[in-house]
Amino acid sequence: MNSRDLAKYIEDNDGLSKPWLLVQLRLTKLQERKHTLAPEEYLREIQDIHEDMMNLGEWWKGIEDQVFFP
Repeated sequence: MNSRDLAKYIEDNDGLSKPWLLVQLRLTKLQERKHTLAPEEYLREIQDIHEDMMNLGEWWKGIEDQVFFP
């Protein structure tokens, strides 16, 4: 799925309030432009996305069925 399709999915499914989907969108967009980035810049962006993802914590606790088995 490309970033355009993923963004549409997020919008259509009220995903703007779901930060894990926004992290996925950022990662997808980064993958699409990886070939245009210097390795150091790509690594910095990956680290930034990773940090944001880790800061989400255990967001899935209590909603496992909704998140992992939609």
